[in-house]
Formats: sequence, C-alpha cells, structure tokens
Amino acid sequence: MDHVYFIRHGETIWNVENKICGATDIELTQKGHDQAIETGKKVIDMGIKADVILSSPLVRAKETARHISEITGIPMKIEPRLIEQNFGRYESTPRDGKEFHEAKKDMASRFGTGESMLQLAQRIYNLLDDIKAGDQEVILVAHNGIVRMVESYFREMDNEEFSSCGIKNCEIKRYDFN
Repeated sequence: MDHVYFIRHGETIWNVENKICGATDIELTQKGHDQAIETGKKVIDMGIKADVILSSPLVRAKETARHISEITGIPMKIEPRLIEQNFGRYESTPRDGKEFHEAKKDMASRFGTGESMLQLAQRIYNLLDDIKAGDQEVILVAHNGIVRMVESYFREMDNEEFSSCGIKNCEIKRYDFN
C-alpha cells in the first residue's frame, strides 16, 4: 500500500488531568466518545476509503475505533502491536514533566519497568513494513506515543523533535510511504 492513516483515540480523564496514560487502560470520557463519533463522520466527509481499521487493544483506542467503524462501515480488528508504550515509572505522572520529556530522548531506557523506545520502534516499524507490503488500505487507531514512532518512521527527527512530537485526540493524519 502507498499510504496509511493514523487516528489518535478520543479524550480520557487522564488527558484532562494532564497525566501520562501509557499502557494503563483508561476509559474515554463522554467527550472522548463524542470526538470518536465526529471523527467517524469526518472520515466519510474526507472521502477516506479503507479496508480495515486496526486498533490498539486498550479500551480508549478500541472504543474510538468501534465508533468510527460503526459510522463508516469499515471493519475493525485489534492489532496488539499498536498498544501504547509502557512508560514504567512515568505512568500517571504529568505529561509535560521535564524529567519525562528528557527521558523520552533516551532510546534504550525502559523507564524502570516499562518498554524502551527501541523496543517500541521494532514493533511499530515492523507493523508499518507489513502494511506497506500488503494490499489493504488501513486506518490505525492508537496513541500519542505510537504516533511519535510512526512519525519517526516517515521522516528524520532529532531527539528534541521526537520527544515533543504528538497529535490531538481524534486527529487524523495521513502518511505516504513514497
């Protein structure tokens, strides 16, 4: 395939509280459900055609994908490789914390009990390679940490850009493999 779409999940209470969700399974807020429904309508309005929605197994992404699937008629499947990065000791801490911002630049750190950026890159890059080699139009529904790695697959970034990279809840991005 020559492109892939990425959609970040809808709002969670930890997003509102400026906390790092990571691999912690946090539900959508009512606003998050509403955002997901609006995103499904936006997918139709934008003329996005896809064969499948691949979703992270975490509830905030699954519910977002479910709403989009119900509105668009595009079937969804759970893709385990899309689970958010486990940020170890930083989960539930402030998202804009200086220490966390700096820690994201250390590619081999596992944040004490989590997953390193290198481990994350391996699973996300392998997934993107599989999509590129395949014949299906794909929408990915996942997390901010995942989009950071997707972004690094498609363009050169320095450590500061990588650590600062992210998108808004239910934002839609298209990435071209060419």
